[in-house]
Amino acid sequence: MDELYGVWFLIGAALVFFMQCGFAMVETGFTRAKNAGNIIMKNLMDFCIGTVVFVLLGFGLLLGEDTFFGLIGKPNWQIFTDYANFDWSNFVFNLVFCATTATIVSGAMAERTKFISYCVYSGVISAVVYPIEAHWIWGNGWLQQWGFHDFAGSCAIHMVGGISALIGAAILGPRIGKFDRDKNGKVTKVHAIPGHSLTLGALGVFILWFGWYGFNGAAATSLGQLGSIFVATTIAPAIATCTCMVFTWIKYGKPDVSMCLNASLAGLVGITAGCDVTDALGSAIIGIVSGLLVVFGVWLLDHKLHIDDPVGAVAVHMMNGIWGTLAVGLFATTSVPGNDTLEGLFYGGGFSLFGKQLVGVLSVGAWAAVLMTITFFVIKATIGLRASKEEEIIGLDATEHNLPSSYADFMPSAASISEIREQGAAAGINTANAVPVEQAVPVTIKTKETTDGSPKLTKLSIICKPEKLEALKTSLSAIGVKGITVTNVMGYGTQKGQKTYYRGVERDEVQLLPKTKVEVVVSQVPVETVVNTAKRALYTGNIGDGKIFIFDVENVVKVRTGEVGYDALQGEDDA
Repeated sequence: MDELYGVWFLIGAALVFFMQCGFAMVETGFTRAKNAGNIIMKNLMDFCIGTVVFVLLGFGLLLGEDTFFGLIGKPNWQIFTDYANFDWSNFVFNLVFCATTATIVSGAMAERTKFISYCVYSGVISAVVYPIEAHWIWGNGWLQQWGFHDFAGSCAIHMVGGISALIGAAILGPRIGKFDRDKNGKVTKVHAIPGHSLTLGALGVFILWFGWYGFNGAAATSLGQLGSIFVATTIAPAIATCTCMVFTWIKYGKPDVSMCLNASLAGLVGITAGCDVTDALGSAIIGIVSGLLVVFGVWLLDHKLHIDDPVGAVAVHMMNGIWGTLAVGLFATTSVPGNDTLEGLFYGGGFSLFGKQLVGVLSVGAWAAVLMTITFFVIKATIGLRASKEEEIIGLDATEHNLPSSYADFMPSAASISEIREQGAAAGINTANAVPVEQAVPVTIKTKETTDGSPKLTKLSIICKPEKLEALKTSLSAIGVKGITVTNVMGYGTQKGQKTYYRGVERDEVQLLPKTKVEVVVSQVPVETVVNTAKRALYTGNIGDGKIFIFDVENVVKVRTGEVGYDALQGEDDA
């Protein structure tokens, strides 16, 4: 049986490692495409740098012989000097947890942090910050000896990562364009900066939820305890997500997708400390509070603290890490398998356990806050913490990693030029002359009426909803228009009185919607007939039915035969 649980212990560690993929996908999806490669690289290096420093220093500080009255473990290098007797399983298990702590910080500081600076502070977290406070909790340190309880890391991992994220984001400053300020520096408006792929974000959340069964359950010592942990790890995030969905639906008029994804993670963070001592009712209450707390946390950072956290790391991890740790003192019950001693306030245990949990939160939080504040300020004063304004606007993929795009086979966003201009203006950078190459090349267009009696050539460019394309094609074919060119484009139009929100912030930027552009050149078919036919095919009476643009065409040349003008338009494959 011991071997069986040892195997599950390592499987759980592998599931926690797989959560690195989930964090990478969440952070990438919730940020802009121009930084996707940078974010993937940072999440990769979290684990790789973390492994190096954990081998050299962190593992000994965490699980080494207790010194200084339970404050720190004694560094050791048994992995090099006595490998045959080394505790391999514990090393791998604690390493993957250590890497998770560093990863949390990445999301809050995304899109404007220098890569070298990120590598430095990630190494500091994995080498010193996490191992020492984790020793207090899990390495027979003073908190563990006193009776503080954090089974899987609401405090040791998530709260510490969230506090580090809050301090880092505050010192770093917001992304360009996130806040409008008056001449006195007071924030007058908060802008939404949507991520480029909710699909990636959702994939990341599902991966994290899946990995969390290993995160919470790997240290279970019996099948009954493992089953109970799985139940708690399912109920809390599910209830948190439902709560968030209802709340955002009421508050903003529609259920907020990205906020609900955050709520799932918030519920998981909230249940992590007490997953082994909490029953179904306690898990549900923890989930309800987590679902509300994550929305409050995002609002607090945006509208009151004015700290830019692109992925909601502070609201998810810090706030719910604190809540989950304190919740142990409220909802622990001996009815849960494997718990014979811990009882929370609401289950007749009084304030004793809650007091210990509160002291743990304050002490670990103070340790992380002091160490990370010093770390960030030292980095800022030496190698610099933040990328330059030009690098931020262009994107860290190009400037930090020589990646023109992380999506090389896809067309760049149609809004990229306007985005660069707007952000450049906000940053005080002159980008007025930044235009696409096709605009930079001089072009002379000549138009004239036909005076030699040859038929007039007219081009019609029809912008319509994609779902109307088939009806338009059929209608045009019926009046003799056989050749068309179809392009998928993005369009924008304003509807008065319509408000949309992203993560609780009203969206005021240009919203590009998918449109279809159909182009035809006609001569024999009357233009008026084409226009009327298109109107009938496209009309619904609703906003967004489309527009028709009409142009004079100077000439047409058929490549295959060399025919020009009216003759070039005749044939089975021509309009």
